[in-house]
Amino acid sequence: MGTHEGKHVSVAEEFSAKIHEERRKARIIDLAPLGILVLMTVLMSIFIEGFFTVSNAINIFNQIASPLVLAVGLTFVIVLGSIDLSVEGVMGFTGSIVTLLVLNNKTPYDLGVWGILLSVLAGTLVGTITGLLHVKLRIPSFMVTFGVASIITGAGILSYRGRPASVLDPMFVDLSQGTLLGIPYLTCFALLVCLAGYLIQEYTAFGRHVFAIGENESIVRSTGIPVDRIKIIVFTWCAFCASIAGIFGAVRLKRGEVIIGYGFLFYTITAVVVGGTSLSGGKGGVLQSLVGVFIVTVIQSSLILLGVNPYIQSAIQGIIIILAVALTVARGKKFIIK
Repeated sequence: MGTHEGKHVSVAEEFSAKIHEERRKARIIDLAPLGILVLMTVLMSIFIEGFFTVSNAINIFNQIASPLVLAVGLTFVIVLGSIDLSVEGVMGFTGSIVTLLVLNNKTPYDLGVWGILLSVLAGTLVGTITGLLHVKLRIPSFMVTFGVASIITGAGILSYRGRPASVLDPMFVDLSQGTLLGIPYLTCFALLVCLAGYLIQEYTAFGRHVFAIGENESIVRSTGIPVDRIKIIVFTWCAFCASIAGIFGAVRLKRGEVIIGYGFLFYTITAVVVGGTSLSGGKGGVLQSLVGVFIVTVIQSSLILLGVNPYIQSAIQGIIIILAVALTVARGKKFIIK
């Protein structure tokens, strides 16, 4: 490596390390959402009958599995300063494929675990293609992912030709009903994905570079770091997480539906932002998103226990995300979704 290239890499590493150190110093501020979650839990346990019960706790853990996995993927994309609107489509696409590859009432296939792996691979490849379109054609992320979502939703419908397949594989029953130490299997898998995301974020050069790109892409690009390659990997990772969530949806429904992911995009973005990840990029993280998922789920559970109209629940969720965005978008930094 030449002296000039070595200097570029050194500057890049210094900038990434600086961003990483600033994030460490902000740990106290990052604890604010956790404090809010604890306070909410205490207050709702006092004032809402049926909230502080084992059945409600199990229900909350059941609810967080899919949005948590999605949040882990979306966190990386949002930290970049981008957005991925295709996650619902990837969920439906993967869920449709897996039901046709495992034991079902429509096709002769019975691939078991291999069917799940192939379905996740197919969904993950969608993310790679999305990332390539984004960086090679210079299409804004919200536009390219919106288009991809429409394409793969159509592909999901075509895969079962208008009539969804029902799953007959007993493995799906075990996954949907089984627990480990009282925690549902799906939630355990989701927590493992969350742990993997956290380790990548905190202990790899790739994770540091993602935050550096979100903070100031032009500086990172000028240092020679392969920004485009990192973006492609991030969108691939996000699609991988969405594919896992799609498998979760198919496991729960025991059938393939392109609407498996309906409603999860807004829910998950709300959770990520509420947790403290800024839509302007460069700030936040996986653990913050974990807390955000719990906050949004606890609020939703409380509203259900109170008998609040579902439409009013949606309105409340909208108010929450507006307030969260207003509080987390970096002041003095131009807010552009790339």
